[in-house]
Amino acid sequence: MEPPETVHGLYLYCLARSDCLESVEVAGLNGHQPPLLTRIGEIAAIWTPVLLAEFCGPDAASRLQDLAWVGPRACRHEAVVESVMRQSPVLPLRFGTIFSSWGRLEGVLLAHHVAIARFLARVAGQEEWAVKGLLDRPMAKQEFYSRKLAVEGKHLASLSPGRRYFLESRLRREAEEELGHWLSTICRKLARDLRDFGADLRERQVRPVTGESQYQEMIFNWAFMIPKAAVPDFQARIEAAGARLARTGIVLDCSGPWPPYSFSPALTTEAVP
Repeated sequence: MEPPETVHGLYLYCLARSDCLESVEVAGLNGHQPPLLTRIGEIAAIWTPVLLAEFCGPDAASRLQDLAWVGPRACRHEAVVESVMRQSPVLPLRFGTIFSSWGRLEGVLLAHHVAIARFLARVAGQEEWAVKGLLDRPMAKQEFYSRKLAVEGKHLASLSPGRRYFLESRLRREAEEELGHWLSTICRKLARDLRDFGADLRERQVRPVTGESQYQEMIFNWAFMIPKAAVPDFQARIEAAGARLARTGIVLDCSGPWPPYSFSPALTTEAVP
């Protein structure tokens, strides 16, 4: 279908391969009609017409801060991308990616056609998986301190209360320093081990942990691009590593598959008229 020339903007969900995608059956941004699909060569653009005023201008700025307005639309955006991903390799766009006209969008797709096609070919048969490391720091510090006490126990018992206090304080400081070095080492080793599966790795922003959990600190936030055939072994290695690390206060959180947001190329528009 050719898009109409209207005053609406074009909300872009994702790009896919034309030869893999017939249609998108899930509801789009408004919760009713499915998105439209337009092909340019070997690339399919999945989009919805929207009023530019919904996303641009002073009123839109406050609306985009309103979780009650953004939340359902962001979920529908993700549902569309995941529906397309089940049929084709996909290049997902972030929520709120809008073009002022079809000519503008078409210009971007033509300017980046080779990069888009290469990316879609690269992610065919692969999946993005997220791996997060969460830490219970008090538990980890106590584990390292306990190891030191096991070595110094007899010596501590022979000291006066004052000297014992100063030695225990020193041991706690040393335990915290050793924990920091150990965390750096274990993170590097785990990343190296997980890349054995032919996986690409992207380090994502470490964010504050929300919710009720003893694991209140995120120590790493990784995205891996993994061949689908390697996913079971990848998950098994994470499970084994998690079992080893649990007693030192670390839990590994693995989730996926996700649309490959972490690996998608940026489609800059500044040079496109």
